[in-house]
Amino acid sequence: MALKIIDHGSKEYLQMIKMRNDILRKPLGLIFNPEELETEKEEVLIGAFEEEKMLGCCMLVRQDGKIVRLRQMAVLNNLQGKGIGRALMSFAENIARDMGYSKLTMHARKTAVGFYEKLGYRTSGDEFLEVTIPHFMMEKDLRM
Repeated sequence: MALKIIDHGSKEYLQMIKMRNDILRKPLGLIFNPEELETEKEEVLIGAFEEEKMLGCCMLVRQDGKIVRLRQMAVLNNLQGKGIGRALMSFAENIARDMGYSKLTMHARKTAVGFYEKLGYRTSGDEFLEVTIPHFMMEKDLRM
């Protein structure tokens, strides 16, 4: 499996949009709009690949000089539990550290909290609804 940063507008990016749409958006009756995708030019786009096929993806969004936010984490449904998400998170954390960030945050779906806790993340605050489903704010100090 290869982990890499994806260029906005590339064929890998088109795979990323499709994966995020199929796994994260369609089940909730949501779709991407062109303006939303245009803002992703500024984000760090990350993918896990087996040859040319995307297995999983996520993105890092700059919050301020010290904090970066993980968004749109997705792994193909039939490959969940195989270590792809763990590898993506480790890669994303290393990129964030290399860029000088000291904290990674996210809005984690309630169903994924256990996965992130195993990777050293902790919940911060109360459960909230986002895109109609329960989430928790989670964070990790990257200096540890």
